Amino acid sequence: MPKLGESIIEATITKWLKNPGDRIEEDDPIVEIATDKVDSEIPSPVEGKLLKVLFNEGDVIPVGKVIAIIETEPGEEGETEAAEEVTEEKEEKSVSDSKPAAKAETKEPAKEEEEEEAVESSSDRFYSPLVKNIAKTEGIAQSELDKVPGTGKDGRVTKEDLMSYLKNRTSAPAKTEEAPKESVERVVSTPAVSKPAPQVTAGAGDEIVEMDRMRKLIADHMVMSTQVSPHVTSFIEVDVTNIVRWRDKVKDDFQKREKEKITFTPIFIEAAAQALKDFPGVNASVDGYKVILRKNINIGMAAALPNGNLIVPVIKNADQKNLLGLAKDVNALANKARSNKLEPDDISGGTFTITNLGTFGSITGSPIINQPQVAILGIGAIKKKPAVLETPEGDVIAIRHLMILSLSYDHRTVDGALGGMYLQRMQQLLESFDTNRAI
Repeated sequence: MPKLGESIIEATITKWLKNPGDRIEEDDPIVEIATDKVDSEIPSPVEGKLLKVLFNEGDVIPVGKVIAIIETEPGEEGETEAAEEVTEEKEEKSVSDSKPAAKAETKEPAKEEEEEEAVESSSDRFYSPLVKNIAKTEGIAQSELDKVPGTGKDGRVTKEDLMSYLKNRTSAPAKTEEAPKESVERVVSTPAVSKPAPQVTAGAGDEIVEMDRMRKLIADHMVMSTQVSPHVTSFIEVDVTNIVRWRDKVKDDFQKREKEKITFTPIFIEAAAQALKDFPGVNASVDGYKVILRKNINIGMAAALPNGNLIVPVIKNADQKNLLGLAKDVNALANKARSNKLEPDDISGGTFTITNLGTFGSITGSPIINQPQVAILGIGAIKKKPAVLETPEGDVIAIRHLMILSLSYDHRTVDGALGGMYLQRMQQLLESFDTNRAI
């Protein structure tokens, strides 16, 4: 399973395109996979014969795991399979560090599969070997493990989820003298995710629609983001009259010359990138108590897919591109999104996200942060409004094109001052836009 992007650690096999025994040319599509961001075909890295597939359709596989064996030269089948089995055994042993070494080495694959099936239980949850080992060591029964909130893919319980649960486990033995203090700490630190969701029943005439795979992943990602980051949203009003007039002036010539449209989006991306250079604390991620200030400025732009789902293609190194380059990238990625042709690299590596709330007339909103980023910029609809202008002859009321920018940010690392200064810088850049600018 190849590396598919910076934040992607696993993928689901949706369809095998080749069968064991098939001849394969280098770069032939061999399998279709799906991640929480995009669906993609994986090409064969070599030419040869497909000997064996190691996983079924629907299996969730970590990045770097061997998923198939290809014979590159006749007569090497036995050696190849033996080498891959050793590789798999080593990988399984690395995640089973809490088991005795002798048992890990002598355990038969069939028994291991039986244990994994047995632990999936009535909740239909999958538990990794590491999570199962920790649960066994800590004496967590299967019924209790099923109730542990999970932040992983499809609600799976990660090591961090289980360790956090153990830290706040009310049934864990505590020292007699420290019991009151620990009890108070547990109540304060218990995450909101531990609260059960309200029971929902369908009434007569209600239609029940099952979420598709991507909508489920989006839902899980949004819930996770609100649990991980304390969200704060700040707003600022911006006069974009100069930008509107400039676009009206150049859009026809631009379309004739470039055979595509010039929209407002590349202008906002250009300003956002410049503001991120001025305030790098907004172009960051949080890792525990460490803040990672990103070197590259890779701006994602939220886009709606034809089926109504959301995806975020990324413009890499946006601060190093001029307005023409940004316009080309925006149009190319938007077209690929509409035609479902985005590749894993197109949606990976984002450090900051912009979402256009005004597409359907919304004046403003408070978007949810796209983890592991620390901020997301919302662009509201541009509206004509009366505004007070200061002139040498005094204040006058004029019709101006106004809009509201909103910035949702992670209050663990971005405070109101930093968030406000970033928005203020955006306002300065947009309101001082040069109407004589060439593109």
